[in-house]
Amino acid sequence: METRIEQTILKNLIQSEEFTRKVIPFIKDEYFTDQTERTVFTEVKDYFDKYTKAPTVEALLINLDNNTSLNENVVKGSKTIVDAIGKSNEPTPSEWLENETEQWCKDRAIYIAVMDSIEVIDKKSQRSTGEIPELLKDALSVSFDVSIGHDQIEDKDARFEFYNTEEEKLPFDLEYFNKITKGGLPNKTLNICLAGTGVGKSLFMCHMGASHLMMNKNVLYITMEMSEERIAERIDANIMNVPMQELPEMSKKMFDKKIDKIAEKTKGRLIVKEYPTASAHVGHFRHLLQELDIKKDFKPDIIFIDYLNICSSSRMKRGSNSYDYIKSIAEEIRGLSMEFEIPIWSATQSNRDGYNNSDPDLSNTSESFGLPATADLFLVAISTPELENNRLIQLKQLKNRHGDLNKHNKFVIGIDRAKMKLFDAPSIEEFETEALDDVPVFDRGNITHLEDWKI
Repeated sequence: METRIEQTILKNLIQSEEFTRKVIPFIKDEYFTDQTERTVFTEVKDYFDKYTKAPTVEALLINLDNNTSLNENVVKGSKTIVDAIGKSNEPTPSEWLENETEQWCKDRAIYIAVMDSIEVIDKKSQRSTGEIPELLKDALSVSFDVSIGHDQIEDKDARFEFYNTEEEKLPFDLEYFNKITKGGLPNKTLNICLAGTGVGKSLFMCHMGASHLMMNKNVLYITMEMSEERIAERIDANIMNVPMQELPEMSKKMFDKKIDKIAEKTKGRLIVKEYPTASAHVGHFRHLLQELDIKKDFKPDIIFIDYLNICSSSRMKRGSNSYDYIKSIAEEIRGLSMEFEIPIWSATQSNRDGYNNSDPDLSNTSESFGLPATADLFLVAISTPELENNRLIQLKQLKNRHGDLNKHNKFVIGIDRAKMKLFDAPSIEEFETEALDDVPVFDRGNITHLEDWKI
């Protein structure tokens, strides 16, 4: 008689407590196609959840007899399986068993996901077709996590190697941003720019996106505030180095020529995707990433989301209190950065108190203090009439997991709003004195093009 892997798994769930502890969190009752085998597994799992150890054959037989929700045939068949397990003492190789059990779980998960997807396509399910990639992704990601933590003493070699391995980072084209992040943004991070209305949140992210494109990186820009064309227009102004108002006046020949020159300078690609305000969450973003990979062979090195507060949450309904709701969105987006191992930039509005505050802090974050609590880097952009007159914008670090918060806590960079550009500002010694009479003294970076600062 052929022995099925399901029977071997059930046998060892009863006879081997070590095996049970390793695999039972990953096995689902729906993986068992035979009702009696599914019933035995359910009894084993219920026993383990209650007593935190594998059940005995005797305990299972008694529990099956006492389970009044089961019909007589199911009880009889389940007891036959348990009786057979009680009479079998042949050991099963542990490594082989764990590998085979993991593969069985993967195969069953994929089969169930495919069948669920067919029901969605045939409109026999309440799910939408947009959920199909998520169903398949979850199934393909089934894996037994064998790690049970880092041992401070025994794992010293792995930790020493980690200390001496250079972390992969995405550098900036701005000197002070590289200083405060020790060379650039690490992967698996959520980075936020806080600013009031009109200060330049979108300009900030458009510049960052354009600069990474010109550094041969793939950039995905998700917008829920402006149209795809408006974001692309700002990025065109930046990379072509022309005022935005001149773009409509440019001839098609000149426009094509400039785009061709840009294409020669970079191997990167930049894709802008628009969603209606408050309509999209990480499930949509994950689906977009999968579609871009399949249809365009495009995998981003960095993602910009413009902006976080007008995303929706995949876990909570809008209408929940704003602290929990925005924190949930931030956690989901940070989770996305970890899942795809890339940095994400987004932005948030300052509240009313922070709008005219020349020295804002974390309390000036609108809607939810949970957002800065989740972010890895949290900067606030500040604009005053004096700074604006000198074509400057001030940045202040409010939170920084990438570097020392006290080093260059405040600094200024140049801003060209017409060309949607940011750039390193001259040092204080290089400024014309009359241009600085009303401007506070901050770190200013280093640049030699002083003609850009004529007032």
